Amino acid sequence: MSLDLDLAREKFESSTDFTIGLEEEFAIVDPETLELEHRFEDLYAACRRDEVLADSAAGELIASEIEIRSGRSESFAAAMEAQRQRRARLFQTAGEMGLGLAAMGTHPWADYLDQRIIDTPHYNRLRHELGYVAQRNNTWSLHVHMGVRGADRAIAVCDWMRELLPLLLAVSANSPFLDRRDSGLHTVRTEIFTRTFPRCGVPNPFGDWARYAAFVEVLERTGTVVEPTQLWWSVRPHHLFGTVEVRVCDAQTRGDESFGVAGLIAACIAQTALDYDERGYGEPLGDREIEENLWRAIRHGMSGAQIDFRRGEEVEARAALEGLLEWTAPAREALGIEPGLPERNGAQRAREALDAGLSIEDIYRDAVRDTQRTYPPPLMDLSR
Repeated sequence: MSLDLDLAREKFESSTDFTIGLEEEFAIVDPETLELEHRFEDLYAACRRDEVLADSAAGELIASEIEIRSGRSESFAAAMEAQRQRRARLFQTAGEMGLGLAAMGTHPWADYLDQRIIDTPHYNRLRHELGYVAQRNNTWSLHVHMGVRGADRAIAVCDWMRELLPLLLAVSANSPFLDRRDSGLHTVRTEIFTRTFPRCGVPNPFGDWARYAAFVEVLERTGTVVEPTQLWWSVRPHHLFGTVEVRVCDAQTRGDESFGVAGLIAACIAQTALDYDERGYGEPLGDREIEENLWRAIRHGMSGAQIDFRRGEEVEARAALEGLLEWTAPAREALGIEPGLPERNGAQRAREALDAGLSIEDIYRDAVRDTQRTYPPPLMDLSR
């Protein structure tokens, strides 16, 4: 992928507002033992023989993971329909190979020391550059792309989406377990990924495309990055697609909840752009304020509270979510997006099950069953 910043700017200037793309990551597991299976190359080769999956299945560094992408859609409804078809074909292909697919932010007991990096020149380069960091990253997430027309406008949307990231993370929290233990966190995935990878987490506000491009140009000139995807921020402008991409959320165990979280992200991006068009924005929140709320989301998820720094007071996470839903109502109505969020997210359900006496192994087995039950649509015609 080119780091041509002039070309990237042109992508944004010609982008179409509010097109949608969804990306869901799955762990590849043995359906009986639930151990990770390092079979990406085999599964990907099978996907390449499927006319639909050939362009929508992808790798993400580690050999126990596969990603499925909806591709660019004109509406959220169209993106969901495209993703349903791809899910069905992916799950069927994996099943025919004797493999299971799991959707949680972490694997509750897999040892990262056993992890294998995908054997391609691209990922071998990352392994060489990142060392331990690449080896440690056995995590899974959900990404949403939304078209935003105008390079300066896209940067403004990224700047203002920063302060929404902690609440979006809390909503999606789905990784309380690691090393066969309760981590005490609601999303330990975030600690693994955003605290270890370089150029990760919440970026600084840039203000406009010129300042953003100047920063990236220095990274390129000094050999720090060779492609824009090495900017692993939780929200970023995607150079190839002309989209704002939000990458902060845990993978969701249930397929309907994955769409619910994705819909909320899409509504936040669209509402941010619409508000910017109507009245512009003042000064975005600083890094330290956002980091404080990010920690609260990591530690307590939807069972805790966020700080409204503009008002100087604490707000329960559920109340903050209700406020977010009210604020995004115009965008959701315009885009046909239903809220679709459960009363309890994956981390809350998992911890309740642990408190009720279930083992971490049994909780994960139930989660894998939920994934197998809710992601592939029933009775879908796969002959198309």
